Amino acid sequence: MGDKNGTIVAGGNGYGIGLNQLNKPSYIFVEEEQTVYVGDDGDHRVMKWDKNAHEEIVVAGGHGHGNALTQLSYPNGLFVDSLGTLYVAEVGNDRVTRWPQ
Repeated sequence: MGDKNGTIVAGGNGYGIGLNQLNKPSYIFVEEEQTVYVGDDGDHRVMKWDKNAHEEIVVAGGHGHGNALTQLSYPNGLFVDSLGTLYVAEVGNDRVTRWPQ
């Protein structure tokens, strides 16, 4: 604490679908090991950013906007339980999906 400058931990390379890009990041969840999960609202996916990684990993969605079980629609809330299972609240689909890791 007390740093005068922030540090980019995810994205920061303009908006887009690249593994080092985000498009309207909405919610985050940070594990004890400092792994960061980001709800990428504009790209309809959830990204995982491991500490010291150079690019993110798609852990949910990433197959465009839709309601198939491989897709998300505006992920606006997320939680990771102690087993690593990801839960995603989707505003566009009015549902919560579970993504085992």
